[in-house]
Amino acid sequence: MVSDIITMTKKILVIDDESDVTFTIKNILEDNGFAVDIFNDPILALIYYKVNFYDLIVLDIKMPKMDGFELYIKIREKDPKVKICFLTAIATFNEEFRKTRLVLGKTIGENYFIQKPIKNIKLIRKLTLIMDKEEE
Repeated sequence: MVSDIITMTKKILVIDDESDVTFTIKNILEDNGFAVDIFNDPILALIYYKVNFYDLIVLDIKMPKMDGFELYIKIREKDPKVKICFLTAIATFNEEFRKTRLVLGKTIGENYFIQKPIKNIKLIRKLTLIMDKEEE
């Protein structure tokens, strides 16, 4: 029976200080069936964060006021189970990946980093894989 089928739209929060990036990612994700909230200010994102609401958070690493690593730690304090991945420019990927392991005190796999720029289909695949991955 059709009424017995429940469709669950995956909810994603994107935080990047560049409004063109958040707008573009929001459009790409919504065109592919995801529900998306965006913030360009990490402080506001933290203030208005909804615990146990999102399936995934996508954080830019380089942001003013609070970088992605600091925001990661603060979100983890509120919502320890939410899946989080990072956005970073290709030029700084290796440096940021190494730094994150040291800052957070635990290993975050390379699969939780998305290098900008990225093709739309690769972005969708990568985010879907992260959301579907069982926690270790």
